[in-house]
Amino acid sequence: MNKIKNNADEAIKDIQDGQTLMLGGFGLCGIPENCIAALVAKGVKNLTCISNNAGVDDFGIGLMLQQKQVKKMIASYVGENAEFERQLLSGELEVELIPQGTLATRCMAAGYGMPAIFTPAGVGTEVAVGKEVRNFNGKDYLMEYAFEADVAIVKAWKGDHQGNLIYKDTARNFNPLMAMAAKYTIAEVEELVPDGTLDPNFIHTPGIYVHAIFQGSHYEKRIEQRTVQKKS
Repeated sequence: MNKIKNNADEAIKDIQDGQTLMLGGFGLCGIPENCIAALVAKGVKNLTCISNNAGVDDFGIGLMLQQKQVKKMIASYVGENAEFERQLLSGELEVELIPQGTLATRCMAAGYGMPAIFTPAGVGTEVAVGKEVRNFNGKDYLMEYAFEADVAIVKAWKGDHQGNLIYKDTARNFNPLMAMAAKYTIAEVEELVPDGTLDPNFIHTPGIYVHAIFQGSHYEKRIEQRTVQKKS
């Protein structure tokens, strides 16, 4: 099976209106910049997006929000995006806020083939409204279903032709979990290397989870909150 795609446009060409997408990354670190740009250019709409965050106004998923491509946002942190806030308050955007650990574990459960998880996070709050609560050993736990995503789009540091991936630093937070959690996974990498180049001991995502891979380009790698030391 040839998994190599020439570019982001080719990799995302089969994504359709109304699908559910997972987008990897943590803040602005390790996000699939090339694929997001390709989705904006394609103009696909009515998407449900699962991501740790919603990007910022002019970068990341924020670009998709500007074009009104996102119908529902499922995330744990959205505080850096004014357009997200505007769409939420105006009723244009459906939003599901999830505790960060629950978000990660629901991704993991999908990858492991588990239908649901039980977590103490959210018990007794609005998060638990309408959901099943069970008691284990005297403690209440909230049942949360594993995600069902059509496509996961992740970004890695290095990958080979079989789709084996290595992430770098903070980019490992959500990319590995999402890579194994969807029906179809697209990986964009900074370096695409021949098979046998990567040390098997350091592979984070085995190629069995990846269906399409390409080498990206022109990564901005923005810093969400830049802090510098003042000169004394």
